[in-house]
Amino acid sequence: MSTITGVTRGGEEYTPAFVMEIDQQSCIGCGRCFKVCPREVFDLVDREDVEGLEAADDYDDDDYGDDDDGFSDDTAMVMSLKNALDCIGCGACARICPKKCFTHEPQTAVA
Repeated sequence: MSTITGVTRGGEEYTPAFVMEIDQQSCIGCGRCFKVCPREVFDLVDREDVEGLEAADDYDDDDYGDDDDGFSDDTAMVMSLKNALDCIGCGACARICPKKCFTHEPQTAVA
């Protein structure tokens, strides 16, 4: 089987890399990938609803409210894959993510 390829407007062939997973442990729920995605591939969900993740409050256990873990008491969301099959492999999500949470891979064409 062959890898999925695309063609640019200029006629050059390229291989898109599709989103495979999000490292939700690193995700800060900023929503940048959600905003930049043209295909509604992502969804913000409550951090405490994701199995294996602690609520954001558990990350911010000091009295200062300003630490380097990227979480605050107001952060309660994390990004998830809503419909990975709608991904077009543009990679915009990976380029805009401040925490580099995304894994992308080329895919084999389905006949």
